[in-house]
Amino acid sequence: MMGNTMSLVSAALKEGRVAPTELCQRCLSLIKSTKFLNAYITVAEETALKQAEESEKRYRRGQPLGVLDGIPIAVKDNFNTAGIETTCASNMLKGYISPYNATVVQKLLDQGAVLLGKTNLDEFAMGSGSTDGVFGPVRNPWSYSRQYKEKSVPKSHSEDKDSNWVITGGSSGGSAAAVSSFTCFAALGSDTGGSTRNPAAHCGVVGLKPTYGLISRHGLIPLVNSMDVPGILTRCVDDAAVVLGSLAGHDPKDSTTIQDNFKLFELPNLTDVSKLSIGIPKEYHAPGLSSEILALWSKAADLFKNAGAKVIEVSLPHTRYSIVCYHVLCTAEVASNMARFDGLEYGHRSDMNKSTESMYAATRREGFNAVVRGRILSGNYFLLKQNYENYFIKAQKVRRLIANDFVKVFGSGVDILLTPTTLSDAVPYTEFIKEDNRTRSAQDDILTQAANMAGLPAINVPTALSERGLPVGLQFIGRSFQEKQLLTVAKWFEKQVKFPTIQLEEVKRHDHGVFQHQKSASFL
Repeated sequence: MMGNTMSLVSAALKEGRVAPTELCQRCLSLIKSTKFLNAYITVAEETALKQAEESEKRYRRGQPLGVLDGIPIAVKDNFNTAGIETTCASNMLKGYISPYNATVVQKLLDQGAVLLGKTNLDEFAMGSGSTDGVFGPVRNPWSYSRQYKEKSVPKSHSEDKDSNWVITGGSSGGSAAAVSSFTCFAALGSDTGGSTRNPAAHCGVVGLKPTYGLISRHGLIPLVNSMDVPGILTRCVDDAAVVLGSLAGHDPKDSTTIQDNFKLFELPNLTDVSKLSIGIPKEYHAPGLSSEILALWSKAADLFKNAGAKVIEVSLPHTRYSIVCYHVLCTAEVASNMARFDGLEYGHRSDMNKSTESMYAATRREGFNAVVRGRILSGNYFLLKQNYENYFIKAQKVRRLIANDFVKVFGSGVDILLTPTTLSDAVPYTEFIKEDNRTRSAQDDILTQAANMAGLPAINVPTALSERGLPVGLQFIGRSFQEKQLLTVAKWFEKQVKFPTIQLEEVKRHDHGVFQHQKSASFL
């Protein structure tokens, strides 16, 4: 049951084959047995069971609220949740309980979804490994899979087996790990420069970053207002479409959301791809791209070509400037957004009481980690009067050129762009922490952040297992607000590649049904 798609579980709930409370208890039990993954910061057991009981009553009356009624979900801990602590994995917000729900959280609850808890992340979502939060790093469930264990050989007899675990990617690593380890059916992440797609690729799940403005940001603690988008993590493309349908649309509390009503859609089963034009951007053959991912990308392009689609190489010439441009704009907005954490209104407050200024300084020194403080300093430097024109304004102009590159390519008749999501499969934690957060983020965001700069929808689809037995994903980028087309193509591709199910002993013990529909790894 735990390994099934949302629509199958929803059907089982309607038919009474499983009760919402039973499903909720199974998930909570799995969260406990996979606690070593450190995917959750807060588990809202009592609240979740109450929500499941309410759902059960609705099913008994024959009046479920929709497909999501009774479905266990998780939410990244940078979305406000009324009555449940919201920490952003930072000392600054430890113990903070929001008086309101983020719009996306409220919409899920209104549909009857059961909120299991809040997931781990890099502090204030600044990072690409989910290793820099105050609650410790998140472990990739695939580190404990049979597929990885069979391929990984300890370098020496003395090497601790447990030191071989790999990162989830970030910053929504907790949400990706939660979905990947079957502890929930869907999870919310946030995506500023790839923070949903990156961990989705490393954890073998679907990660959707919708068009900027399609989903409300109200209640998402901001990182970069002009790029932040709530992201969706699920185990299949159809499930991502279901969650998107319940979240999309105008929100009076967020002026950047679309004014038009969002038209709900069901994803068709695409059989003919001959009318499709798939663009392969040559600039995405980036330095550091592993030969394994390059071969997989090429194989995916051939898959479309052999099925009758038009596959053409395209150019996005300003891509090479995008990571530098992203860094300037990101830190500038971070400096502005983090100013609210001053110890006066909410969150951590230092005991330093010599003066207001010393209290501010001590609060921020104690509350923020070195990564957050470093980005604030960088951002303030770029925003200095003497630097504003040369850095911030210039970066804004380059951002427009990057967005125009996409407009030109899509205007030339290309429907979807196909690119890698990450440069390689997930690296061991011990390797990852050898480089600082700034260097790692610049490397890991290189293939994903341009979609955020242009505000375009993009999705990671798990594609195959690497030679080390770890997931590798590919990214599809679509036209603005054309999520239906993007998801339809992604669903067709998902069907062709038949990505294998993770084989986790911890899950097997809890649910024998997970592996009954085992798929074969046919793509590599």
